[in-house]
Amino acid sequence: MPDASTALITDDAVVLGLLAVTLGAVFWTASRPGGFWKKFYNIVPALLVCYLVPALYNSFGLIDGAASGLYPMARDYLLPSALVLFCVAMDIGAILRLGPKAVIMFLTGTVGVVIGAWVSFWAMGLIHPETVAGETWRGMTTVAGSWIGGGANQAAMKEVFEVEPTLFGQFIAIDVIVANLWLAVLLFLAPRADAFDRWVNADTSAIESLKQQIASYQAEHARIPSMADFMLIFAIALGITGLSHFLAAPLVDWVRSLPLEWRLQDYSLDSRFFWIVVFATTFGVLLSFTRARQLEGAGASTIGSVFLYVLIATIGMQMDLKSLADRPTLLALGVIWIAVHAVLLIGVAKLIRAPLFFLAVGSQANIGGAASAPVVASAFHPSLAPVGVLLAVVGYALGTYFAYLTGIGLQFMAG
Repeated sequence: MPDASTALITDDAVVLGLLAVTLGAVFWTASRPGGFWKKFYNIVPALLVCYLVPALYNSFGLIDGAASGLYPMARDYLLPSALVLFCVAMDIGAILRLGPKAVIMFLTGTVGVVIGAWVSFWAMGLIHPETVAGETWRGMTTVAGSWIGGGANQAAMKEVFEVEPTLFGQFIAIDVIVANLWLAVLLFLAPRADAFDRWVNADTSAIESLKQQIASYQAEHARIPSMADFMLIFAIALGITGLSHFLAAPLVDWVRSLPLEWRLQDYSLDSRFFWIVVFATTFGVLLSFTRARQLEGAGASTIGSVFLYVLIATIGMQMDLKSLADRPTLLALGVIWIAVHAVLLIGVAKLIRAPLFFLAVGSQANIGGAASAPVVASAFHPSLAPVGVLLAVVGYALGTYFAYLTGIGLQFMAG
């Protein structure tokens, strides 16, 4: 990392402006319908660019991520706000109408991420113990957060398990590389769904019913947002974030006052940030049962994504891009991890006769989240794209809890 005295830009206001322009440029170029940029983003995901460009700024001394106060700001305020808005968008009724097989396959994907983490950690411990030595388990918790929920949950696990920036940068690379390889596999299988469905003897009649349900859902919720809508979204996001901060402080004080032999501190329960994230997620889920959920039609989760990408950029500006070259065997860890996830999904699909659509979307709603789950869903039929979004939103709610469980298991295995 460059020292603060050697960085060209040290004013956080200027750095924030630079990050904002960078994010705007990434999304503008990624939205181009053709030409060079379309080909570029077909190879390099926009998400990776949002990490990578700020990392380049930091690596070449343009800015100093370690000395900046932008990441703590984004972590404490924008991350909980993003979680609230993602969870508020959750439509329990629409998800239940997808049928039990869709939910079963999604939850199988979630469990596959948890078990895959433990199995890959154990396997690499036998194959190449150096790969999982030291603090590797901490970095794996961030991938679990990403693969069950999304970037917000990933960043939450970074803070909860105190993952240092270099290790975090290594696992960001593993996350993106392995997740995109798996996405390519799913997109390859989509046109061959008929063969898979015949193999598992799946009943696909529910898919047609889903198309009608999704059309009704879109017609019911979509609207042109007003100023009042935006202010309500702003109020809910930051209001719940403030409440979460308010409740977390005395709870942490109470946990720290307990006898040390209770060992609660070993499970991050004395982390203020952990409780902020838990409260924000929980309140967001509860609000999804109220009229606040209708704010999704005005773009609640889109605003949450804006918060999230600012956070992603501030994380990127702390990364050392040379770090992954030092540990290439981490890629093998990621491949074993995703293979366990895939095998479990295929086994359950065969057992319950689930169509490939449910397997693919259930998997990608975990691994890729709302950014790529619609891509997989639309590969089967364009009108089914929102199914991926609905399931991915559930992942945002589950990501904090299951990634934490994964981390505790890894911590135990690491001794």
